Amino acid sequence: MPLLLLFGGLLLALPHLVYPVLALDLLLWGLFAMALDLLLGYVGLLSFGHAAFWGTSAYTSALLAKAGLPFPLAVLGGVGVTTLLATAIGFLSIRRQGIYFAMVTLAFAQMVYYIANELRSLTGGENGVQGVPRTFWGLDLSNPLAFYYAALPLVVLGFFLAWRTVRSPFGHVLIAVREEEARAQALGYPTTRFKFLAFLLSAGLSALAGGLYALNHGFVALEVVHWSTSGLVVMMAILGGIGTLWGGLLGAAVVLLLRDWLSAWTDAWGVATGIVFVLVVLGFRQGIWGSLIRMWQHRRQAIPKS
Repeated sequence: MPLLLLFGGLLLALPHLVYPVLALDLLLWGLFAMALDLLLGYVGLLSFGHAAFWGTSAYTSALLAKAGLPFPLAVLGGVGVTTLLATAIGFLSIRRQGIYFAMVTLAFAQMVYYIANELRSLTGGENGVQGVPRTFWGLDLSNPLAFYYAALPLVVLGFFLAWRTVRSPFGHVLIAVREEEARAQALGYPTTRFKFLAFLLSAGLSALAGGLYALNHGFVALEVVHWSTSGLVVMMAILGGIGTLWGGLLGAAVVLLLRDWLSAWTDAWGVATGIVFVLVVLGFRQGIWGSLIRMWQHRRQAIPKS
């Protein structure tokens, strides 16, 4: 309970610690990394195509907002369209394993990138979708601080869904599938169906984050569906710790805060981020969050019981 109160207080204070647009970006990229970790850390499937879900929802939400829908409906519309896309991609790719699954998802993401670039009349091509409004049934949320607090309940809902999933019987089955799929099948679990549902949930949470990201910036660039976006979120998840869930939020904070701080000094912020990534991989085998949890557990075990 104290940790929950501390986390809630941090969410409320965050836009006063950093500027509101960056504050919401930290949470959205964190949710994106957590969504990927649901698939990578709890099912064992590495996706290099999650930019397709993040970007599809960003475009859809932006276009629906420009059509006059309040931002929650625009975002939910983006989630709905993206879930349909994820259903098709998941159906065709979920039976693959390892690097083959990663390459198939990357191929589908590149197809989405090509389509987004070609549909210039709808997506704006390289110019993107500009002038995306933020409204809430007549209320103007153009102020970044106001939009942060308006979007926060949707973000918290995404966090809760991810957390509840991994702590549910469904999440325990996913871990069993990751550890030994053949044994899970022998116990009577339809493992392909469980992996497919996890894929849809991961895509849906990515879409929720992507739709809010588009409205947060009032602009959608073509890079939201680029393969580098998928690579960036994979790096965030690994930095935080695979299979820790909350590590994705920490990994996103490290990457974004480093980029924000270093971009004021140099354009080569990616070099510093890469160095941090290498050091974390070498020194923290379970990622930052995973290693901290492991150290805490060892310390508690070392304390003699009275």
